[in-house]
Amino acid sequence: MRSAGMWWRAGAVAAAAAAVGAAVGTVAVGTAQAEPAVPRCTDTQQVDTTLSYGGAAAGTRGGYLQFTAKPGAACVVPGVVPVGLVGAHDVLVANDAPEDSPAVYLRDGASAYVQLTWTVVSPERQQTPLAVTVEPEHPEDRGITVTWTLGPVDATPESHSIHVGPATPGPAPAGPAA
Repeated sequence: MRSAGMWWRAGAVAAAAAAVGAAVGTVAVGTAQAEPAVPRCTDTQQVDTTLSYGGAAAGTRGGYLQFTAKPGAACVVPGVVPVGLVGAHDVLVANDAPEDSPAVYLRDGASAYVQLTWTVVSPERQQTPLAVTVEPEHPEDRGITVTWTLGPVDATPESHSIHVGPATPGPAPAGPAA
């Protein structure tokens, strides 16, 4: 009889623990669902975006695409920023950021940037993009478009890409005047 009573108590304790665990699991799931996800920084309502010159050396040019959170806004710049171009149809975008590049959380004036590099060696086949874009996370978002002010890019088949680095926290380095 004693052993049956111990089994009953052990079963009751296990059932109570399972009920508590289920209740805790329900609370945790409910809490997680109640918290809104931080959106990706791909909308002009969240960030101000600027394009700045980063310098030149041996036929290579550089620049920075900087994102600065607007007051009261919070968003995440993905480690691999979905950059595109408008115009310059023979120039490609090559995103060189590793797939596991960490995202950068922005809030209230904080900044992050990606470095852009390209060549301008061939004077015969150059094109100048009209703008650089950041694709929106959702089709209903506005996305980001910044006028390209950094000059021509090689459009030859050998060297016709703008290379995009990973998102980096902080303001873009100050480059020389263009």
